[in-house]
Amino acid sequence: MTALSFAADAALWVDRLTTIAYLIAALLFILALAGLSKQDTAQRGNSFGVWGMGLALVATVAKALTQSATHPGDFRSPLVTLILIALAMGIGAAIGIPKAKKVEMTGMPELIALLHSFVGLAAVLIGFNSFLAPHGVSEEMAAFHLGEVFLGIFIGAVTFTGSIVAYLKLSAKISGAPLTLPGRNLLNLAAIVVSLVFMVVFIVSGGDGVWAWVAIIVMTVLALALGVHMVAAIGGGDMPVVVSMLNSYSGWAAAAAGFMLSNPLLIITGALVGSSGAYLSYIMCKAMNRSFISVILGGFGSDGGSAAADDRDYGTHTETTAAEVAALLAGAKKVMITPGYGMAVAQAQYPVAELTSRLRAQGVDVTFGIHPVAGRLPGHMNVLLAEAKVPYDIVLEMDEVNDDFADIDVVLVIGANDTVNPIAYEPGSPIAGMPVLKVWEAEKVIVFKRSMGAGYAGVQNPLFFNENTDMLLGDAKASVLAISEAL
Repeated sequence: MTALSFAADAALWVDRLTTIAYLIAALLFILALAGLSKQDTAQRGNSFGVWGMGLALVATVAKALTQSATHPGDFRSPLVTLILIALAMGIGAAIGIPKAKKVEMTGMPELIALLHSFVGLAAVLIGFNSFLAPHGVSEEMAAFHLGEVFLGIFIGAVTFTGSIVAYLKLSAKISGAPLTLPGRNLLNLAAIVVSLVFMVVFIVSGGDGVWAWVAIIVMTVLALALGVHMVAAIGGGDMPVVVSMLNSYSGWAAAAAGFMLSNPLLIITGALVGSSGAYLSYIMCKAMNRSFISVILGGFGSDGGSAAADDRDYGTHTETTAAEVAALLAGAKKVMITPGYGMAVAQAQYPVAELTSRLRAQGVDVTFGIHPVAGRLPGHMNVLLAEAKVPYDIVLEMDEVNDDFADIDVVLVIGANDTVNPIAYEPGSPIAGMPVLKVWEAEKVIVFKRSMGAGYAGVQNPLFFNENTDMLLGDAKASVLAISEAL
């Protein structure tokens, strides 16, 4: 048996084993998603995902090495292949590990958005590579291959630039206010229609000639611009939906890359991410009583900081002190804490957990009410509280607590604004119809805020001026620590 025939036999066996490994990895990814659906099984879900990705990585590298061994004298030798793989992984690790280690929980939304952009860029590069150097594409499948290349580049380009804009908005490097160009919806529609026309041109041309290059380059430019415009037109109030939406886009971009690379696991993984991200976006939209289309066509909200135009006189707010709040809590039987992004910014989750322990030790019934879109990321508050070791069983969702506020003695609104704004019940308001936590029904409400400015959606909050509401202005972390000391 010659070395070449031995390498071919080995490649065949490795290919079969890789298929089995991909199947096992796909099952592990499904188990990972199932585990991540609940807080108490999330760690196990993460473990399944890690094992699945590790198995997939080993199988893919082994397949690449054995396939390269069947090309003696070619630049794709096993040694060169191994060096290139190690170099790529080394560069990625050198960038990713330090970034992941130093990122704060408050920075997770923008980090995730940035990671989504990498997936989109990878799909674009893979698409152009598959266009320039198609491998193993039969004549019967040539048209289908051109179609998947075109769609892969389109989805990847939209994901790439859209994720970068989301990153810039979430990190406050650009304004969170929606970009409202005249006829912006028509511009988006025109970009999609023109891209579809060029897809037909691209496929009919057979991928050869000037028109093929014109079609793919024009589409890429339009898709990059479409990604920028779509996310730029979405306001700050809808940013949690944007994060889950881009998560879905990145999944479909990965699935498209899987088709172009003839990698079944990448197709399955991309489909899992894409479909779960789409369903999460649906859940987020339902929590905000908004349709997904209305978010895409232009969300509400600004970058906060000042109240939206509102000439009504809500009266004068009343302020309180940490000592007064401590005395109020000491005499309470039931306390509910409703956190928001302000808690994350102040990094107050640990003092909040300590305050919770002190109150529970004194016999106070403490629970948390979590709005589905509190923070900048789906589940943001749940992750922060879990990080601070707050017991899972006292962290409840909005639907579980929204009818119980009348029985609550004291509600602590820590860094939340739009999610507790009663103006959502007023027809015609910017957040009209959005379900909110009805904290104003409690006997007493204490709002922790840096200032009296409007929330992320840029809407004034009448709650601040209610008779049963007191404002504790200042840094949330310092305020909670002062209350704990007073207790």
